Amino acid sequence: MSALLTQNQFFVNQKVKLIELTNEYKIRDEAGTDIGMIREEGQSKLKKVARFATNLDSMMTHRYGIYDADGTKVVSLVRPRAFVFSKVLVQDAGDQEVGRIEQARKVFKKVRFSVVGTGGEELAAIQAENWRAWNFTITGPNEQPLGRITKNWGGSVKEIFTTADNYMVEIDPSVSGNLRLLLVAAACGIDTAIKQNDK
Repeated sequence: MSALLTQNQFFVNQKVKLIELTNEYKIRDEAGTDIGMIREEGQSKLKKVARFATNLDSMMTHRYGIYDADGTKVVSLVRPRAFVFSKVLVQDAGDQEVGRIEQARKVFKKVRFSVVGTGGEELAAIQAENWRAWNFTITGPNEQPLGRITKNWGGSVKEIFTTADNYMVEIDPSVSGNLRLLLVAAACGIDTAIKQNDK
């Protein structure tokens, strides 16, 4: 198992860009050491031009790879085009589907995602703690706490003038197997699902 999947707390820092055409994130541990990265993959030149010239990000399919510190791919994410509600398909390093993250089809309610296994069963819920959907609580099927994803503003001016986002992810040490892989994937999946639609 990759060391990236054994971290119970880590930070996801989006690479600062004035114009966001290819999303990239660094993953750091509590000491600030780089332990991995998330990179958008498979974009054609035409797609980059379309992203620059239009507001159609949410209607495009996006693909991401999560890599550990030595460059080994740990997780693949596919965010299909979305018109209203988003979902992210998650695959392991061998390109086997392990589940998906689906935005709940509820209108006028706080943002909620279901973490769904390959058999369609809900393994966990990711619920926004506020209407702005910056902080999320992760709970299991019996409402037991499994972790949190929180927005770390840091008071930096660069966060006002760029598209950079920073998140802290906490996962309960008891979470293992495919569910842990899915929750690690959620750190990137939620950002792309919500923020692409915001545009």
